[in-house]
Amino acid sequence: MDHKVVIAYQEVVKDLEKKFGEGLELDAILLLIGIQELGKGYDDFSKDEKMNLMHIAICTILEPFGYYRFTEEDEDGWPHFDKVENLPALKPQEQEYLLKEAITLYFRENKYV
Repeated sequence: MDHKVVIAYQEVVKDLEKKFGEGLELDAILLLIGIQELGKGYDDFSKDEKMNLMHIAICTILEPFGYYRFTEEDEDGWPHFDKVENLPALKPQEQEYLLKEAITLYFRENKYV
């Protein structure tokens, strides 16, 4: 595990907490990314929509790693992705690390923080 990635992720969380409040967990950050990628602003999303938003976020942040590819937006403006490559078998801690690395890359490349 690269400690630079962990520190960079903590810096991203700290910056996000300045805007959205303290205590942001990984799931909340994924939801924020999904909302951002949907591009319609915050709304009262249903539980299913929140799950779809998190899926959008995961596909978006893992796209640069070659796991997903954006294909289209549907008639309602929701993005869709194709799986390009299966994720390797990862232990929960390794999976969390990959997501944190991808989240950090997403926010830095898009200059959100």
